[in-house]
Amino acid sequence: MTCTHRRLGELVGLAAIVFSAVYLISDVVEVVQGNFSTTRLVLTYLGESTIPLFVLGLFAAQRPRIGWLGLFGATAYAYAYVFFTSTVVYALVEGVVDYRALTASFGPWMTAHGAIMLIGGVAFGIAVVQARVLPRWTGFCLIGGVVLVAAASGLPTYTRALAEAGPAIAFIGMGVALLRGRSDVANHVGRQAVDLATTEPRQTPTTPSSCPMP
Repeated sequence: MTCTHRRLGELVGLAAIVFSAVYLISDVVEVVQGNFSTTRLVLTYLGESTIPLFVLGLFAAQRPRIGWLGLFGATAYAYAYVFFTSTVVYALVEGVVDYRALTASFGPWMTAHGAIMLIGGVAFGIAVVQARVLPRWTGFCLIGGVVLVAAASGLPTYTRALAEAGPAIAFIGMGVALLRGRSDVANHVGRQAVDLATTEPRQTPTTPSSCPMP
């Protein structure tokens, strides 16, 4: 079971790295093309649809130190991106040409969920800093990033892309911490992921020096 725990932790870290990078690439594509395209929207969908999953996994990596503030922040941030992912699906189906047209289509709903994203991101970032399980700089980077994302709403595409790099870099840093020389944290996130999926009692496993290859 210990090797399963470790691999679950590594999976969360890998997802945070890969899909945050995909999200950054989608922003670069939009900057180059100047508007939405099928390629850009598909990449955005791949990036955004996984954010709720790995953010909750990153929360689990820091239990119990991250506390209720971390739970609130992760849940709010994850919920906001469930909504944002739905807007990407809408843009693909309806052929929306750019970000301004998309925000006009959703109006106050986009604003409301942007506020939820901001509050959730700041709360989660503060909780990461306080927990001291993952690198503290990633929490500060997330806080600054979501503030910049909120401030850049409605600004030119390249400005929004630069702002959105902040949260992506924060999550990549958290993911790297789970994969690079932090096997204790990787084991911890795996155990917490199992705890979230079952309420059956368990005994704390002894961590082996290495896991056998599948």
